[in-house]
Amino acid sequence: MKYVILIPIYNDRESLKLLIENINHEINGLNHEISIVVINDASTQQIIDSYPNIENISSLEIINLKENRGHARCIASGLKYIFEKKEFDFVIPMDGDGEDRPEEIKNFIELSKEAGDKSIIGERIKRSEGLFFQTCYQLHKFLTLAFTGHSIKFGNFTCLSKLTVKKMLKEKATWNSFSGSLKKIETNLISTPSIRGKRYYGPSQMSFFNLLKHSLSIISVFRKTVLIRSALFIIFYILLIKSYASAITSLPLVLLLIMIYSISSLALRENIEEFNNSLTNIHDTDKIK
Repeated sequence: MKYVILIPIYNDRESLKLLIENINHEINGLNHEISIVVINDASTQQIIDSYPNIENISSLEIINLKENRGHARCIASGLKYIFEKKEFDFVIPMDGDGEDRPEEIKNFIELSKEAGDKSIIGERIKRSEGLFFQTCYQLHKFLTLAFTGHSIKFGNFTCLSKLTVKKMLKEKATWNSFSGSLKKIETNLISTPSIRGKRYYGPSQMSFFNLLKHSLSIISVFRKTVLIRSALFIIFYILLIKSYASAITSLPLVLLLIMIYSISSLALRENIEEFNNSLTNIHDTDKIK
């Protein structure tokens, strides 16, 4: 079996080096071909480092992009690169900062032996962030379920079969939201528990604004369902408050309209032509091993 670990990175060189060392340690003894492809999203810092402990990794290459396109598009470009340039059975996307724990890679590989063409998701059962962020994250999951009808409890850390990767490359939503696109195209996903780890270095880069944008990007993938449910809510809510109409009671409607406008704007990021041409954004490739 051939596995490619896909790591999007922007700066954070120290975390990347430690992550690669930890991956090398965790895959020791696994009788599979495991490679790493790092997608450098036009970092402003030097990413290349020395990697002395990679004896268990079959190959390691860093793909340097010309322009920064953001996390979701970085992963999408990586999937396209791997599908077109590499031989593989499964792709394992994971963040480069340590929050996706290398020790869980073995769980993915073990499950994939019987998965066939099915893909595996790491369902978050525990997170390491503070109370405020965890509260916001729970709100994000609730809003996603309420407006889309889908419960999405996973992020980028997954194990994608070759068939799933092929489907994602044909889905324009992949250019905007990884988890939203995966949930849209695959209804029968295998789930395994996953604990969100702590960053190796520095504070988390997922701010409240980024979490809000991430949440709305996922919701935008299912915008038709969102519009139907929103219309029903608006009708029901107007009937409910018609005798008590005021600026305060109208606030939920205003917030809902802002959300609809936001997801409509984010949906414009779905561009299959840009996605298909994403490899033209590659500047060069550093083959470490």
